Amino acid sequence: MGIRSELESNFDFEIVDEFLDHYSLMVDSMEVMILDLSKPNMYERSVNELFRVFHNIKSASGYLKIEPMSKLSSFVEDELEKLRHKEAPISEETTNWLLAISDMFAKWNDDFKQDNKLSAIKYSLLKIPDLDI
Repeated sequence: MGIRSELESNFDFEIVDEFLDHYSLMVDSMEVMILDLSKPNMYERSVNELFRVFHNIKSASGYLKIEPMSKLSSFVEDELEKLRHKEAPISEETTNWLLAISDMFAKWNDDFKQDNKLSAIKYSLLKIPDLDI
């Protein structure tokens, strides 16, 4: 049984469908917001929006008991909170880390669409980059 089938067997179809629709939209918008963090005039807006995206994913995945997603989004949310107090732009290392995080969430989006088991988190994502700018 894949992740989507598992969710649909444990939760109302409409809840799962709404989550997947919103999740897909959030994943599709991540990369642009991450790249905008390198632009001083877009930094504050992008970091705040990314924070909200990961907060929403954390909340929804926690409710749906998607533990790996909930834990990773909480981890990223904590790091984005630190970035909210920094000046633009972010380092290349931080940009690359966030892009790799975005790729993981995109992989999970594919897992939902194909009804696969949820892919394992890449441990390299758990190494926080130097957030000093």
